[in-house]
Amino acid sequence: MHLFEYAVLRVVPRVEREEFLNVGVILYCSAQGFLQTRCHLPETRLQAFAGSGLDLDDLRARLQVFERICRGRREGGPIGQLAVASRFRWLTAMRSTIVQTSPVHPGLCDDAATTLDRLYEQLVA
Repeated sequence: MHLFEYAVLRVVPRVEREEFLNVGVILYCSAQGFLQTRCHLPETRLQAFAGSGLDLDDLRARLQVFERICRGRREGGPIGQLAVASRFRWLTAMRSTIVQTSPVHPGLCDDAATTLDRLYEQLVA
């Protein structure tokens, strides 16, 4: 069994209200060198939740940044070139923007990819 850490990606349309909708999960497992995110924008739910003024293209772009940073390499920019643990810490740092993460939670797993899928189904889908 390997220690993993994860956080839930949330859309917070009005930061001052602190209401959110879960849209993804980011999972890090040091032992497996694993850092990935899985997300989905439920457009109808988001518009019902936040109103028609929500910019879905902007949200997609913000979530794609999370994916690029997880993959690393140049396409992830300067943060994407950091070590895996540093990328995870940067992605899960507290922020006051429309896309936020939950607190980080630990667990044990055999396979990080399978665990990411399971958490996504439980917390987002």
